[in-house]
Amino acid sequence: MTLFLQQLVNGLSLGSIFALVALGYTMVYGIIKLINFAHGDIYMVGAYIGYMAITSLKVGLFPAIIIAMITCAVLGVVIEKIAYKPLRNASRITSLITAIGVSLLLEYVMMYFMGAGVRTFPDVMDKTKIEFAGLSITSAQLLILGTTLLLMLLLQFIVKKTKIGKAMRAVSVDADAARLMGINVDRTISYTFAIGSALAGAAGVLVGVYYNTISPLMGVTPGLKAFIAAVFGGIGVIPGAMFGGLFIGVAETMVGVYWSSLIKDAVVYIILILILLIKPSGILGKNVKEKV
Repeated sequence: MTLFLQQLVNGLSLGSIFALVALGYTMVYGIIKLINFAHGDIYMVGAYIGYMAITSLKVGLFPAIIIAMITCAVLGVVIEKIAYKPLRNASRITSLITAIGVSLLLEYVMMYFMGAGVRTFPDVMDKTKIEFAGLSITSAQLLILGTTLLLMLLLQFIVKKTKIGKAMRAVSVDADAARLMGINVDRTISYTFAIGSALAGAAGVLVGVYYNTISPLMGVTPGLKAFIAAVFGGIGVIPGAMFGGLFIGVAETMVGVYWSSLIKDAVVYIILILILLIKPSGILGKNVKEKV
């Protein structure tokens, strides 16, 4: 039981990072029905921004997280304006291919400026361990869980209580009706990209702290897993992205401990196949009828 609880804590730490990235996927899809595959690379950019803020600007961890969030928010808006807005009325496959192109562009631009090799993330906090009831919890895990919880609560407040959050919910239901009611749809979409990208930027810094290494391709696999988390929970549903991220993190950790670490990634993709076969709308998603 102690081993199970220990791995549960480890899985929740990993899953909370997936959840932060998955929120960006699900918010953008909920607004404009776009699967933004460049989102995982915004997470990578956030890690490098945090790295440069700590090493070059000599700031602490929390200022680095804030700098990464602001930079990634601006990057997300720029990408939306340049790459996605002109294709808003195009077919979904066109937007999807564009998203893949933006993803590759971010990866290779980062390689050009920072090199293709793995970099060691600065050690900005003591990796002390807290022993409690036989469990060992590191300060990095507490940081990740605490920061993730805070950001998720902040996101829920923005979506439920603020004017822009109400506009986002209105646009997600019917963009044309929202426009007739005086809502600036373009600005709302930009806000959505900014918020989702900011969360990904924070996740990138947290991953750097947790694993101590970053690379230009670090966003590929976690980005796919975060997408799977969003689909599992119900893409377009914010609580679903949170639940899916935590579930995927726990499932991957448990499989690695009780079965084999060699197949933990494969199990995540098996979960995607099963959820698409059994309940394509996701665990918390609703079945929507489409007129043809």
